[in-house]
Amino acid sequence: MASCKAAATPIDAKGKLDATGAEIEDATSYRHLAGALQYLTVTRPDIAFAVQQVCLHMHDPCEPHLALLKCILRYVRGTTSHGLLLRASSNFNITVYSDADWAGCPETRRSTSGFCVFLGDTLVS
Repeated sequence: MASCKAAATPIDAKGKLDATGAEIEDATSYRHLAGALQYLTVTRPDIAFAVQQVCLHMHDPCEPHLALLKCILRYVRGTTSHGLLLRASSNFNITVYSDADWAGCPETRRSTSGFCVFLGDTLVS
């Protein structure tokens, strides 16, 4: 996918991932790519939610999951200049943001939440 068309977002924010579909032939490659993307989330928190959604289905990936995985790769391809910038600062204020989607999964009614913690201007968690 080195010459793929870039995507504007890593995941469709309005739609929910469908857990049904044809099984993919090579689940091992799917797991390898999903695992590699997990490591990338250390410096790319913008893809953390999408990667988490992909990793929820590593045990039995289907076509919609592979399509989401490819969408994340297309997003990463178009945003190679993005990432965390760690710099020295005398500002030691801690700022925390959080968000939640209460019972957002239509199948399991599970909730999704996320947060970010800044120390000064630097994202630390």
